Amino acid sequence: MRRRAEFEMGLFVVVQFMFLFSLCLSQEFLPEISPDTSPQPFLPFIAPSPMVPYINSTMPKLSGLCSLNFTASESLIQTTSHNCWTVFAPLLANVMCCPQLDASLTIILGKASEETGLLALNRTQSKHCLSDLEQILVGKGASSQIGRICSIHSSNLTASSCPVINVDEFESTVDTSKLLLACEKVDPVKECCEQTCQNAILDAATNITMKASEPLTDNSDRINDCKNIVNRWLATKLEPSRAKETLRGLANCKINKVCPLVFPHMRHIGGNCSNELSNHTGCCRAMESYVSHLQKQTLITNLQALDCATSLGTKLQKLNITKNIFSVCHISLKDFSLQVGNQESGCLLPSLPSDAIFDKDSGISFTCDLNDNIPAPWPSSTLSSASTCKKPVRIPALPAAASSQPGLYNEGVKRLVMFFLSMVLVMLLS
Repeated sequence: MRRRAEFEMGLFVVVQFMFLFSLCLSQEFLPEISPDTSPQPFLPFIAPSPMVPYINSTMPKLSGLCSLNFTASESLIQTTSHNCWTVFAPLLANVMCCPQLDASLTIILGKASEETGLLALNRTQSKHCLSDLEQILVGKGASSQIGRICSIHSSNLTASSCPVINVDEFESTVDTSKLLLACEKVDPVKECCEQTCQNAILDAATNITMKASEPLTDNSDRINDCKNIVNRWLATKLEPSRAKETLRGLANCKINKVCPLVFPHMRHIGGNCSNELSNHTGCCRAMESYVSHLQKQTLITNLQALDCATSLGTKLQKLNITKNIFSVCHISLKDFSLQVGNQESGCLLPSLPSDAIFDKDSGISFTCDLNDNIPAPWPSSTLSSASTCKKPVRIPALPAAASSQPGLYNEGVKRLVMFFLSMVLVMLLS
């Protein structure tokens, strides 16, 4: 049975202090201090409180050369700043931060076209607008490295290689009725399998690429650029909240198909987990050591964890390890995500789009399941890949409330688990 872990503030801080104290007793974890320099604080982030985000009180210095109306998109920008908040940004980049930033840019550019009639900025203005947006986000608590983390460049605000940016030309080229019918109401679960809206966007993008006077060697790049134009046009026809849901849902279809983890070499596992598997203890120690490296990388969704389990299992099988060592060593899906301190609690994010939430008293928090002990499936010859639509295990899109706490949730998770301090510790001590 899946159980919801909820930490109250006082207990959480006490537990973390005990964890810190136990680490400091070991010389291995103490910071190295040069005899000719002043000692530096071991935890410089303690003040101000790490639970409450530090918000830059100064007004962002804007260029004054960007025509985009950021004020009209205040809610989108606020959500983006929460999803990309300071040290959280690298950990939530793949699932929350970058998809939300991309959706916000798409909607802002789309809404601007209602005034300008253009679905893209020129190169000069795109530089000013991206810089201004980054300044605004940082002023609201987002990471100052958000552009690098999400690989966002000023060219992302232009048409790039897409030949159509004029709204009138777009609407005369594309079957807009068909496009709207397919994308007006997107089911985030069904869409990933049926790809109704995605196919309509692809068709529209392919049509407008035909307007190009100069062919490209790889037309897929141009089609991708034109998909951005199509998405911006769609944003003008939907309410901002609906546009955000649609764009984030489409992004999650791609996100959940790929394991974002980097797998180190597996020689040590291969040497300890041969097919004979005479030494279970040695094999499982090797697996535990290997998985511990994966647990320091990033937060992932439950479906990504399934993709990662399939990828790791396939790589192990290529080392001629045919026995299900996931079962032997009790490897579960939560073992592939970032862990909470030194506890056996991996956080798996929901597979459906979700956002971080800001509370003035408790700070930034988000939904995760600390007790999702679904066993990691060992790849079989009959399962060629971990398709999002044909998963070998049933995984809920959102963590469910414990049966003893029926009032904790209302149409999904409303109460959120906070574990900021533990994740910072993982990064500092890795």
